[in-house]
Amino acid sequence: MKKRTVTILLCLALVLFSVFRAYAEADSAVTVPAEVTPQAQTITPAGTSEFDVPCEAAILVDEDSGTVLYEKNADEQRPIASITKVMTLLLTFQALESRKISLEDNVPVSEHAYSMGGSQIWLEPGEQMTLNDMLKAICVSSANDAAVAVAEFVGGSEPAFVQMMNETAAQLGMTSTHFENACGLDQEGHLSSARDVAIMSREMLLHHTEVRDYCSIWTDTLRNGATQLVNTNKLLKSYNGITGLKTGTTSKAGVCISASAERNGLRLIAVVLGSASGKERFQAATALLDYGFANFENITAELPDDAPQTIPVTRGTADAVALEYDTPQKCLVPKGQGENLRIEVELPQTLQAPVKAGSQVGTVHWMDGEAELQTFTITAAQDVEALSFGYCFGLLVQSLALSDV
Repeated sequence: MKKRTVTILLCLALVLFSVFRAYAEADSAVTVPAEVTPQAQTITPAGTSEFDVPCEAAILVDEDSGTVLYEKNADEQRPIASITKVMTLLLTFQALESRKISLEDNVPVSEHAYSMGGSQIWLEPGEQMTLNDMLKAICVSSANDAAVAVAEFVGGSEPAFVQMMNETAAQLGMTSTHFENACGLDQEGHLSSARDVAIMSREMLLHHTEVRDYCSIWTDTLRNGATQLVNTNKLLKSYNGITGLKTGTTSKAGVCISASAERNGLRLIAVVLGSASGKERFQAATALLDYGFANFENITAELPDDAPQTIPVTRGTADAVALEYDTPQKCLVPKGQGENLRIEVELPQTLQAPVKAGSQVGTVHWMDGEAELQTFTITAAQDVEALSFGYCFGLLVQSLALSDV
């Protein structure tokens, strides 16, 4: 029986080799589509030629997509006052998320934190306050002493924390930003831009939504009622849908705000830098947010029920590969342009191995009539290796061995 098996193996191996060689030399009838980068419908930001706002620099962005809807001197480097604390809060919430610290931790107050001027809650050297209360003081009253105390608690010292701030800014692509302190007091070289403020504000709002719980507090108390907190963001009382985020005022920066708001599934961030007064700051933020809500909307769409979940693979170690659709739940469009939304799925009938996990194999098109609103990729969920002589011969040996048992 063994001699017969060896003879059969040799004969079949020759046949298999001939077949495999023919496959290898044949031209491919089906190819994987060329890679296509997901593209959104082009939205041209409005500017001062459309309308102006009372400030030196401003930007309006869609929180979900990051699309810029309005800009005015958006890349001009400027002091940003206490909006700096958005980065301080971002690093603190990152440390909370990684469980390096907790909200119940007591934050000690150093002589350095005590020495901060400007907005404060009059912390005393040696005093301790829970991180939760410190965050309230920062978000509601913009307390500089609390911001520095938290920076020291998270980073070990304010200079070490500031280094973390600058490293994170670089990672986020904030090319116009350099921090010198954790609270935003005027200091030489402490600069950012409206665009960069929007970038870090978006990062905070997308990935640490709990910040809204603090920023939406209108009034609160600390020290068992002895210290009153009143929110510096007056839009909380005057603007429908406001969710945050941070105000700031210094002599060099002027009056500033990064304001976030949400209505009907559309989330916006308006950054205003260098207004002459608190009134003009809130007027500018209101005008920007009103413009966004009046002119844009997020539309939702679901894949067709018959959208393939797998696609056949030829000449591979598997007959098919699972698909992953890189389609979001929302698409930003000018109002009224998504009423006739339809989805088209573009896929070849088959793929030829090898197929690499994550490689693009097709495209999803979001269409409004004949206009393409946005495109997204369809990718392979797993590797499928190409058939090889060794692989096929191994299967043959295994099959015959089992037949001899």
